[in-house]
Amino acid sequence: MSKSKQITLRVQTSEGTKRIDVDPSNTISRLFEKIFEAFELRSFGFALYRQRDHKDEIISSLNRTVSGIGLSHGDMLYLVPYNGTQIWNTPSTSSACDTPSQDAGPMDVVGSKNRNTNASKSVPNIVEDEIDEQLWKLDGKIQRKRDEKLCRHGGNGCCVHCSPLEPFDEIYLKEQNIKHLSFHSYLRKLTAGVDRGKFIQLDDISCRIKTGCKDHPPWPRGICSKCQPNSITLNRQTYRHVDNVMFENPTLVERFLNYWRDTGLQRIGYLYGRYENHTDVPLGIRAVVAAIYEPPQVSRMETSSETIQVFCNAISVKAETPFQESAKDSIRLLPDDKTALVDELAHILNLKKIGWIFTDLVADDVKKGTVKHVRNVESHFLSAQECIMAGHFQNQYPNPCRFSPNNYFGSKFVTVCVTGDDKNQVHMEGYQVSNQCMALVRDGCLVPTKDAPELGYVIESTDKQYVPDVFYKEKDSYGNEVSRLARPLPVEYLLVDIPASTPLTPQYTFHVSNNVTPFPIENRLVDGQVQDFHLLGSYMQQFTPDQFLEATSDFHLLLYLATMEIFPMKDHMLPLLEAVRDKDKEKAIKWARSDHWTRVEEFLSTMMPAAHSSQTSFNSSSRMPSSSSVGTSGLRDGLEPPANPTSDETLWTCSYCTYINAVERTMCEICGLPRYT
Repeated sequence: MSKSKQITLRVQTSEGTKRIDVDPSNTISRLFEKIFEAFELRSFGFALYRQRDHKDEIISSLNRTVSGIGLSHGDMLYLVPYNGTQIWNTPSTSSACDTPSQDAGPMDVVGSKNRNTNASKSVPNIVEDEIDEQLWKLDGKIQRKRDEKLCRHGGNGCCVHCSPLEPFDEIYLKEQNIKHLSFHSYLRKLTAGVDRGKFIQLDDISCRIKTGCKDHPPWPRGICSKCQPNSITLNRQTYRHVDNVMFENPTLVERFLNYWRDTGLQRIGYLYGRYENHTDVPLGIRAVVAAIYEPPQVSRMETSSETIQVFCNAISVKAETPFQESAKDSIRLLPDDKTALVDELAHILNLKKIGWIFTDLVADDVKKGTVKHVRNVESHFLSAQECIMAGHFQNQYPNPCRFSPNNYFGSKFVTVCVTGDDKNQVHMEGYQVSNQCMALVRDGCLVPTKDAPELGYVIESTDKQYVPDVFYKEKDSYGNEVSRLARPLPVEYLLVDIPASTPLTPQYTFHVSNNVTPFPIENRLVDGQVQDFHLLGSYMQQFTPDQFLEATSDFHLLLYLATMEIFPMKDHMLPLLEAVRDKDKEKAIKWARSDHWTRVEEFLSTMMPAAHSSQTSFNSSSRMPSSSSVGTSGLRDGLEPPANPTSDETLWTCSYCTYINAVERTMCEICGLPRYT
């Protein structure tokens, strides 16, 4: 590659500053490798920051590029060792003095006065999720009442029969039928020893060769035990990062399922919500779903199928067997230019992307409304392709963790499958894939098989990529436990199941009413639900002036208002979003009187003057034109001719979208706005 296409980055360390030449298309992982080689470091135990005060960290990634994170020619980066890790071959006196004592272990114990456990540790510049901070402040002990039969002490006493249990107590978990430890219970278990977790370190599995080995030529010409990744033996994960998935109310799922009911095609959606404490599990975490965003996608159904294949253009797996596009029942995700906007809108509403949901429904008896039970212990719960998709998403949304040297460990991103149960009724199943599966997917080692959805396949090493041996254990015909090479691999070793349901008492982050026709959901072109200005007017007609907060408390409506082609409201919606978030009725009505909404209201009143002027005007002095200037019935179908057309007039140009319309139309055929305003 020519030098002219490269850029130069400056990297400042305690040992000096060097210039690194990189190509803008290089991955962040390649940038770390070049810095490693330029400074002749001993290990990769360092972090890169954009700011001198160690803020805005750059995380190593195989997917993101140098230009993709905004680095440009001449930028200064700051290299800092992780927790005093010795990365220099010949450290200077100053750096040796500044390095913390290695006797303190890989991480220092701090903040013991402010927390109920001595295991709390500090990792530089790591911001954990709010729910993790809350759980760290909890004692986590399982309180027990005095046993009348066994306890021999008074009401204020305590003995072995009634003393609090640890959150990871196996007997208690078995009695309560809790299959997996919560992640924080797992951490408490690791830090419950004599050393109080002083030397605990959660390392992600790596399936790639360590770069920078000077003892031999790089792969495939050479490899040694120092740079070769260890073989992996798959084990069923004993803990899970999320212990329950709860949809706030049944309406959320019903609206999502209506697409399948109307079209017979499968559907994918992203779950937006929040994390909270799940009290049914010691130190548990519940993912609460408040909205489902449906990205652009293409569904295709040739014949009925018992499995769903999910495709994503973002996944690229180095394998000889690519994803099969000839699936009978499939969904292909399309590029979505609204992804950043949806995340930004959700962030203002105190929501975040917490998972994804998809349907795998095959009608059984249309009259009875039953569906086939296709996912069971004899077939599969998640296909290998869906496991790869789940692993891809979990790698995109890692879990911040103070015990990990790279600040992240595992993921809270959940997978929900809507399918048929053993009673042939529609139900939801929640899953995550294990951290081992995340590593296999991240490093491009796992691919699906062609004919068996329940089997994955770990690819073999090539000249371009070394793949470590992956094993799993099973019992042979004599009952002995033996190791098998993961070619193929039963995906049940990769799954962690999570209960998914709706609460007995529904919750509502957004307004839901049975008497109101909801605003259409985005990207539903097949079933005729197209978001446009006409439907906005029809939707707003259902509310009175003092119900503006209820009218706008809809995630899909807010997204449409932010992205309207004629009047994009993105830069003016902050007060409205805050009103919806805080359920502040007065603030919402105040925003309704602003010039931004008044302008939209004027067009709505021109399109539907009779109904709109009486119900949805939120201004004390109406600016709407009288209904006599434009015929109401003509505006509804857009075909009434103008009042006094000229004899030679045959076409007119829309002043908003510039589309040329026929003279008999009073509304633009493309954007739906009136000819005269």
